Amino acid sequence: MNRALASLQLRRIRLHGVSATKSRSGETMMRISVQIEGVMGLTWPAWKRLVTEVEAMGFAGLYCSDHFVFRGPPDRPSLDVFTALTYAASHSTKLLLGALVAPVSFRDPVELARQAIAIDDLSEGRYILGVGAGWNEREHAMFGYPLGDIPTRVRRFTEALAVMTLLIRSDDPVSFDGEFYHLHDAVLRPRPQRHTPVMIGGSGPKRTLPLVAKYGDIWNASGMTADEVRDRNALLDAELVKAGRQPADVPRTMMKFVLCGRNETEYAARVQGMRNMANLAPLSVAELVENARTSMKGIVGTPEEVAAGIGTYADAGIEEIMLQFFAVDDFDALRVLADDVLPLL
Repeated sequence: MNRALASLQLRRIRLHGVSATKSRSGETMMRISVQIEGVMGLTWPAWKRLVTEVEAMGFAGLYCSDHFVFRGPPDRPSLDVFTALTYAASHSTKLLLGALVAPVSFRDPVELARQAIAIDDLSEGRYILGVGAGWNEREHAMFGYPLGDIPTRVRRFTEALAVMTLLIRSDDPVSFDGEFYHLHDAVLRPRPQRHTPVMIGGSGPKRTLPLVAKYGDIWNASGMTADEVRDRNALLDAELVKAGRQPADVPRTMMKFVLCGRNETEYAARVQGMRNMANLAPLSVAELVENARTSMKGIVGTPEEVAAGIGTYADAGIEEIMLQFFAVDDFDALRVLADDVLPLL
């Protein structure tokens, strides 16, 4: 067994009281979850089947993006993510669930906290409140939500995190007087069965990581190599210490695109989801595979290569990886991962 796979088996998972999957030897393994890009044509029949099959296949969690539209046309059907997650909470028993991630630029933080408490209780402690600052200019312009420049987004996100964590974690009425949000002796009832974990998405060392250290229960990264993750982990460790916390207080997770194939025929089937993006649609199969490997920094290869690639992220400190899918109905891809990759972990 190579070093990456060995590390994968030995990583200890601490995701807020949910028991970790065990290997045959009893060692704790990295969590492998599924993330669906809902704006790529997600419908109720597809989502219902995903909830059933992702759990039956043995994945740890099911997450969904929160957007009205993608960054560019063509536009496809999608579901309201919180309605979809409410369905998933009542039609599954083991899956971790969450939005990856909900932008506070068009989601009110009070309502986000209220929804999180409700879905977490409905799922009996399996919901994770994934939030971010917002970035998709097109959907904000389309529906009239002010995105703002980056400093504005950071200030709004900082206040939103303060509001959400106050409402989730405090049993007593709380007040907050900010630039964007205001609370006056506010309390959400009924109180949650636990403090629903807040997962902060983003990897910026100067803006996002200090917010993770101050407010986050879980950190979610994306778009980085394993070496880049390792560097960010070290920075987050330092920020946590500065905030008076321990590095172990915040588990590290990551959304990562995966493309698993053993030959060109399988790759041709797997890349169909990438063709949902207008700029990639004209590319050949070989060009799409190379784009997945380089531009998207994805995990690409045979089942053995994908398992080893996942292992490099475990070695870098990632404890749950959400494998990103742009094809909302590629159940064959899920089966390959479940049948041929998960057993190697």
